[in-house]
Amino acid sequence: MDLVAPISPSCSSTSNYFPLSHLDTAECRSEASAHKEKQEVKVNTICAEVSRMRSVLSFYLCYVLCLCLGLACVVCVCFWNTQWRGGFAWDGSAKQFNWHPVLMVTGLVVLYGNGAVLYRVPLTWGQNKLPWKLLHAGVMLLALVLSVLGLCAVFDFHNATHTPNLYSLHSWIGICTVALFTMQWVLGLAGFLLPCSPVSFRQLLKPVHVWMGASILSLSTVSCISGINEKLFFVLKGIAGGTQPYNLLPPEALLGNALGVLIVAFGLIVLKILSNPRWQRPEPNTEDVSYSPLLQEDN
Repeated sequence: MDLVAPISPSCSSTSNYFPLSHLDTAECRSEASAHKEKQEVKVNTICAEVSRMRSVLSFYLCYVLCLCLGLACVVCVCFWNTQWRGGFAWDGSAKQFNWHPVLMVTGLVVLYGNGAVLYRVPLTWGQNKLPWKLLHAGVMLLALVLSVLGLCAVFDFHNATHTPNLYSLHSWIGICTVALFTMQWVLGLAGFLLPCSPVSFRQLLKPVHVWMGASILSLSTVSCISGINEKLFFVLKGIAGGTQPYNLLPPEALLGNALGVLIVAFGLIVLKILSNPRWQRPEPNTEDVSYSPLLQEDN
């Protein structure tokens, strides 16, 4: 006796035996379409998460490189002025001048660049913005103070040795950079931290603040590398003190040139971080509707 296996109900088999099977077929097709859409949404979500993780990883690689380059700049400029320029003092001598490159590189380049990228750190995105805003302002203020001290060092040295001030292209670019930096910090304080700041002023200031920040960093880089080159030309003439001329690339010249390359590399990495739109801090859609700088802050 032959045994016939029972036929399991399915979308295809049901349609062969029941007159209303087209309704079941349509329902099954709808379920299959919904399942397919769910799978597509799941795949898209996974792809978006992988892309986000890649972006975060790329940021942290650039950020670690930025920190390493900044530290290398500070170490090189300190070593240069300690090893070959006699160290530091504040007595109107050449040792006082040695504070100038150290303070300008540390403040106007390294601290400034690191302060500029604070908002780009992904770990800060899900937190209250106010503490990071205060940290940003504090780092920038420290950078400005060091820059002003660097100017004081060189002006005092020039006055003590009866050397004219502000006659070179390097000095023109440097003093304009510090002046722009001062204006940038004051306007940033007025626009983003003071409770009395109007929303319209903040909206107008924000794109200018971002653009000016990148421009000041570029000017700082140009000022520092031109100052390094000018200093090497002055001290490596090969006619006094047993120094070799610059064109023979003695060790001091190699270190000075390497310092300039490190400063340029640091500036480029910072500008890369600032210019990548995927690394910008996400802002709520209603951030400017009820904004009170120090009284109420966005999460």
